[in-house]
Amino acid sequence: MASPGYRIIRAWLESLTSGVVELDRDWLGARPPQFSMGQQCPVLGGLAPASRRITGSAFGYRVEGNDIVFVLPELQCAGVDVERDGVYLGGDFNGWQQAVGLAEWRMQRSELEGESVLSWSGPAARFFDPAGQRFKFVTGEHQWLSVPDDAANAVRDADGNINRAIDPARTGRHLWSFVCPAPLDLAESLVIGWAAELTPPATPLVPGRFFYQLKTDLPLGALVREGETVFRLFAPRARSVTLFISPNRAGLKSPQQVPLARRPDADGRAGVWEVALNQRLHGWFYWYVIDGVREGRGAFDPTQRVLDPYALAALGREGPGIVLDRAWVGQGDRGFRTPAWQDLVIAEAHVRDLATHAPVPMTPAERRGFSGLRRWVEHPEFYLHRLGVNCVELQPVHEFDNHPHDHYHWGYMTNSFFSPESSYALDPAEGSAVRELQDLVRAFHGRGMAVLLDVVYNHVGVPPHLMFIDRLYYFEQHADGRLVDWSGCGNDLRANSAMARRLIIDSCVHMIEAYGVDGFRFDLAELLGVEVLREIEAALKRVKPDVVLIAEPWSFRAHIASRLRDTGWASWNDGFRDFLRKYVRGEGDARRMEYFLKGSPWYFAKWPAQTVNYTESHDDRTWIDMITEHHGYDGFAPTRRDVQRTHLMAALLFMSVGIPMLAAGQDFLRSKRGVSNTYLRGDLNALDYRRLFRYPGTHSYFAEWIAFRRSWLGRLVRHYERVSDAFFQFFHLDGAPAFAVVYNADRSLGPERLLFAVNPTQADLIVPLDEATAGAGWRQLANRERFINPQTPGATQPVEPALFVSALGCGLWVSDS
Repeated sequence: MASPGYRIIRAWLESLTSGVVELDRDWLGARPPQFSMGQQCPVLGGLAPASRRITGSAFGYRVEGNDIVFVLPELQCAGVDVERDGVYLGGDFNGWQQAVGLAEWRMQRSELEGESVLSWSGPAARFFDPAGQRFKFVTGEHQWLSVPDDAANAVRDADGNINRAIDPARTGRHLWSFVCPAPLDLAESLVIGWAAELTPPATPLVPGRFFYQLKTDLPLGALVREGETVFRLFAPRARSVTLFISPNRAGLKSPQQVPLARRPDADGRAGVWEVALNQRLHGWFYWYVIDGVREGRGAFDPTQRVLDPYALAALGREGPGIVLDRAWVGQGDRGFRTPAWQDLVIAEAHVRDLATHAPVPMTPAERRGFSGLRRWVEHPEFYLHRLGVNCVELQPVHEFDNHPHDHYHWGYMTNSFFSPESSYALDPAEGSAVRELQDLVRAFHGRGMAVLLDVVYNHVGVPPHLMFIDRLYYFEQHADGRLVDWSGCGNDLRANSAMARRLIIDSCVHMIEAYGVDGFRFDLAELLGVEVLREIEAALKRVKPDVVLIAEPWSFRAHIASRLRDTGWASWNDGFRDFLRKYVRGEGDARRMEYFLKGSPWYFAKWPAQTVNYTESHDDRTWIDMITEHHGYDGFAPTRRDVQRTHLMAALLFMSVGIPMLAAGQDFLRSKRGVSNTYLRGDLNALDYRRLFRYPGTHSYFAEWIAFRRSWLGRLVRHYERVSDAFFQFFHLDGAPAFAVVYNADRSLGPERLLFAVNPTQADLIVPLDEATAGAGWRQLANRERFINPQTPGATQPVEPALFVSALGCGLWVSDS
């Protein structure tokens, strides 16, 4: 039957024997449309309008009689307390945000063909006139739920927001289900078209949701056993996989070639390829070439060398991988006890930034990587040890795509989730990166510092090896086949596919077991999704119950910190960062500062250590460059007020409930001369330790605050559980951002109390206290310049009912009464 002006928009498989065809508008013919897949399946059976579940999931709505039903699968509500907060329908027809909290727009729980969904129904007429009205689903806390990237009715507005559109011509009969008489072969090129017009093929037929749940529990990678090495790879759509191996670098130009065979798991579609070689190949080099369909959005490239995603070491971003016996790799340091989360003081740092100018004799090769940094860590004058932090968060150390190999790179374009960065190793061909990273972690532990790794699982670097294994399986795509790019790096990982989830978890477990790391900071964690983050948390806590898990809770798509409250993840607090930059200039509100001092409670952080408070990280400009009075964001030579504002920030950071984090060098006013994105600029990023002697007062001020934070008195700020509202007693000055606050005002944590006063303005101010507070016998601990030696005459300031706080000043006092 020919198509009377209809177009096939897309088609996908619901299983190996069933699928769905999407037309450009509702089918109005008296008989069902007729489709064909050519020789693979000349006649399709079971043609019928797609089920309510399929239509609702694909378009977010379907029409039933005169009513429209909006549908949201509960799987898309991860991290939302549906019962407590509710989910609402918002759009052009009801004022968007104005619908939140109104019972008439609240979605209701129901079951749709065995799937738990939220739905809303009502007369369709108001949603069809005018045509093209947009909608989206929003939580009771005003968090908009993301539209799936492959939604066919997704539309972008002028501000870049992605919504869904309602089309009166697409009400459900534009989606048609079909059945094939025999299972289809995913390794073949699948197309679908009108039965009379299949030549040339009209539309590719791509795997649907079932495909992304294909998985194996078998060990993967190069598995060295007694007298045998097994190579095993998951490649579900491949037609062939060839292994290339060489015993040494000289043989890389003429390697041995060995075909892998597909394992007959289940129905043969699990996608595992393997070969067992009767030889222990520890130390050999290897890579794969994978072939399959050569056209379409999931095409293979048989000319591309593929680095095994489970390779334990690699020679570089393109490979080859190095076969390593896991017995040789061994275990990382097990003797260190990770500090409790509320006791952490983190310094974010880069391997080369720390090592390049370290005042320790070493070779140029050592200064480029793990071994040089280890020597610096073990030195008596090691900077971070003298600063006093008890945790270092290392920017990415997985193999990344620096090119040429020895060029400086931040490391956020990962090529291997198991291999340590080869350019940081003295002898990468021997797999020395493994031993060197193990020794580095052990050295940090010896200094009393936990080690967190900044890991990037949301996208991959160049070359994108996972894409050559299976582009469809591993990467998010729009309905038209374009790669999704909410990371800004060109290829977003499909983290909810079963083997991508497993790859992430296996990678983290390996870094814990083989290297002894204490936790992770997940780059652009929003792109992985709340459910995947929950699964990662559960898996890692089975291996290391006290593992530290920190999310960068945003991407260019959304922000999920509030949806992580009921998980064991902490989040970088960008609100804290942005507000402090304004507040020290006198531009912020004292009551907003009060919220951050209390640990951004409830909305951002359900428990105290769930907020990571920071004011500078690798991204964007340094702190001093952001707040300097100089033009061009160049804080290299800060003004007096720049320094005072930095001291004020340090006091606020370490008096705020949550986990404080510094960027390495922030304590000696590190500047990048106003440059905002320095990911390839080792000349600007490498720490200039001479600034320790140029700004010793600021460095000492940070170190003293850190020592206080980690002290017995500091427990009044290091909270494990939420304290009562009476714990804090605030005193505000009307019309000014200055304030004073008493910690432990209810004495719930013992007899000691702290009084902290802040004035971010350029005028001296008086903050009024009540008589009881002023007469409590306070002893001053710190001011805006230093922590105070009580033996120094005239160094302390008395606490009076009219508390004087100098311009850009602060004070800290303690009382035992």
